[in-house]
Amino acid sequence: MLKTQTLLAGACALLVASAAQAESAAEAAVDFRQGVMNVYSWNVTAMRRMARGDAPFDLAAFQSHAKDLTAAAGLDVLKGFPEDSVTDESDARDEIWLNWGTFEERHAALKEQAAKLVEVAASGDQAAMKEQFGKTAGTCKGCHDDFKN
Repeated sequence: MLKTQTLLAGACALLVASAAQAESAAEAAVDFRQGVMNVYSWNVTAMRRMARGDAPFDLAAFQSHAKDLTAAAGLDVLKGFPEDSVTDESDARDEIWLNWGTFEERHAALKEQAAKLVEVAASGDQAAMKEQFGKTAGTCKGCHDDFKN
C-alpha cells in the first residue's frame, strides 16, 4: 500500500510539474513575441516621429532604426504564437490561429518592406524614405487591424 501511495504521489508530482512547465513555455512564448513587438514599436515610433516632423530628421538615426527594425523582423516571431499561448494578458486575437496563413504572409510582408526601407534609407533621399516608411508602417497597421485587440 505504501508503495502504491508513493507511486501515486510521484505521478501526481510529475503531472503538476508537467503542467507548470507547459504553462511556463506558453508564458515564455508570449514574453518573446511581446518583446519582439516592443522592438518593432520602439523603432517604428522613432521613425514615425521624424517622418511626421514631430522630431528633427536625423538621417543616421533613421537609418539605424530602419536596420534595427529589419533585424527584429528577421526574427522568427511566429514561434512566439504557439496555439496554447492565448491569454488574457495578450492583445493577440484568435484570428491569428484561425487565419495562420494570412498571419504568416503579413509577417513576410513586414520583413520585405523593412528590408526595402533599409535600402531606401541608404540613399539618404528623405522623401523616398518617408514614402517607404509609410509602406513599412502600413504592414504593421494591417496586421494590427486584423490580429490585435
